[in-house]
Amino acid sequence: MSRTEKLRYYALTILSPMLLMAAATYGAGLAVLAWPTGEAALSRELAAGRDPAWNAATDLGSSLSDTPYIVALTAVTAIVFRLWLGRWRESVFLVAAVWSQSLVFLATTELVGRHRPPVKHLDPAPPTSSFPSGHVSAAVAFYCGVAVVLATRVRSTAARVAIWTPAVIAPLAVSFSRLYRGMHFLTDVVWGLLLGAGCVVMAAWAILRRPSARSSPSSRPAVRAGLGQRSS
Repeated sequence: MSRTEKLRYYALTILSPMLLMAAATYGAGLAVLAWPTGEAALSRELAAGRDPAWNAATDLGSSLSDTPYIVALTAVTAIVFRLWLGRWRESVFLVAAVWSQSLVFLATTELVGRHRPPVKHLDPAPPTSSFPSGHVSAAVAFYCGVAVVLATRVRSTAARVAIWTPAVIAPLAVSFSRLYRGMHFLTDVVWGLLLGAGCVVMAAWAILRRPSARSSPSSRPAVRAGLGQRSS
């Protein structure tokens, strides 16, 4: 593809979906602020049932997607993919999946400005608002993004199940941990799951399924012409 074609391609497959996800996230955030959801009752119920064992377990669960860890893990994994596969495509995919959810999150969270649940917070509250959950969206983007790359390298169903099981469990553990620790409402983590999944799908479609030069439209006439010459 030419440079102009590449710019057009990525504008359609990455920039446009990101803008749509940002608009949808902002709209959903305004909706949960405008309409009573009754979610505070769930937060209070979880806070009332806290005990030391679950406090420790959810501390670990929440840390699975702390920002410093996700940034470091993404960088290290991208380098490993580059050295292992001998190309940049999978590394760029993972970085795009993780950072696109971060950009959408940062672009919308302050505009929504939702307060955190009215219970004791077991973690320091970051300056961003409660909606959506950046921890959850980052967990989906990273762990499921890694699973997408690894699952394409194996053929066994058992191997794919072994890859995808922890990739699904990790974001769910983060989701419950953020709820339990009083850092988010239920709709915050649900939207975080949707946002992270949307960014993984977007990045996979744009980068892993990117058309190659061999299949570009400009190359097809030459192929057809060659076939026509052979048959004459």
